[in-house]
Amino acid sequence: LATLEARFEENPGRHVDVSWSDVQKRLAAAADKLWSLGEMEATGGEPDVIGYNEESETYTFVDCAKQSPAGRRSLCYDDEALQARKKHKPDGSAIETALAMGVALLTESDYRALQALGEFDTTTSSWLLTPAAIRDRGGAIFGDFRYGSVFVYHNGAESYYAARGFRCKLLV
Repeated sequence: LATLEARFEENPGRHVDVSWSDVQKRLAAAADKLWSLGEMEATGGEPDVIGYNEESETYTFVDCAKQSPAGRRSLCYDDEALQARKKHKPDGSAIETALAMGVALLTESDYRALQALGEFDTTTSSWLLTPAAIRDRGGAIFGDFRYGSVFVYHNGAESYYAARGFRCKLLV
């Protein structure tokens, strides 16, 4: 909690009109979410609040590390892709790792919203939750920030790179 509070206080532009005391109350009532935030932190995500949804009354925590979290790289997209690899299999997949952590991959719109708050993935890239129409054809999407712009592109879901991980979100 101290780490989350310090990060919250250091980055007020990420959560305008949100108070730490309100976030802390919500976290106190959601011990299971604290475990997931701990997993985000332990894998290098540097989670922070980037918004509050009045309708659902939830705070959105997202990985705000400058680069894709180091503890979640070199993963293919999902278990289907992992099983399809015949040689040089990575240690796991982004989707299954996120599920085990109790979090979700960012969607393309989540990723663009994060990029509106700063420049992230300037030397790395992050798998994004891929629409079924793309995944059904064997592909998956990822995003990065280069040349002053956000790019979302595709790759085979079986691919993995040392500089590609995934960012996630958690609603509390």
